[in-house]
Amino acid sequence: MEQQLTHHLKCAVGDVGKYVILPGDPGRVPKIAAYLDNAVHIKTYREYVTYTGTLEGERVSVTSTGIGGPSASIAMEELVQLGADTFIRVGTCGGIDSSLVPGDLIIPTGAIRKDGTGREYVPIEYPAIADHGLVRELDEAAARLGKRHHLGVVECKDSYYGQHDPDRMPVSYELHQKWEAWKKAGALGSEMESSTLFIVASTLRVRCATVLLLCRNLEREALQNSGEVGVWETAPAIETAVEALRSLIKKEKSKA
Repeated sequence: MEQQLTHHLKCAVGDVGKYVILPGDPGRVPKIAAYLDNAVHIKTYREYVTYTGTLEGERVSVTSTGIGGPSASIAMEELVQLGADTFIRVGTCGGIDSSLVPGDLIIPTGAIRKDGTGREYVPIEYPAIADHGLVRELDEAAARLGKRHHLGVVECKDSYYGQHDPDRMPVSYELHQKWEAWKKAGALGSEMESSTLFIVASTLRVRCATVLLLCRNLEREALQNSGEVGVWETAPAIETAVEALRSLIKKEKSKA
């Protein structure tokens, strides 16, 4: 009998593990999969690339989500249909807090819901919160690996150029005012997927957390004229996610 494939990932039951790492960029999937044991390519379709291997004897998958909330929600929905229940997003972000340095890691405890996708799950008053247990695992993993990292709130938007070129937008007044509000409230960075993933995970009763590489901090550059350049190598975030999953798997196997 032919296996039924999910509509977008084109994967079947048995193709993925319960633990999944979620990069946005399809090109990062093979790089992350190289940290697993015996990883194999499962499927490539549209923005979704999936590999599956093992960590500590447990099946772990890596699936790209593409850019933004709509495609990220589709990936999580279909992975849950296939049996996954634990997700760590690995991505990049820009800085809002001027004290943060390019190359730092950010582990969001929650996210500002500027995305549109999550509004079709729950009203805007419902908070986008990471799974506390996974946040703790990421925090401890980053500390063990000696990675400079920060816990706090990130902004999640749907428009990349709304942030990077706000003055040409008809709603520039709103973009500037809200950015200043995020700064005053203590937000750390800005990205595009975590709020959606946290909301979808909450409604599906699964676990999700995020670790982000801070690539560039324009707020810091504007204040300090530091001449700092961007950092684009995502290995620190990947290694932190893998270490966190390894620790979690060990703990859950010992309990079982």
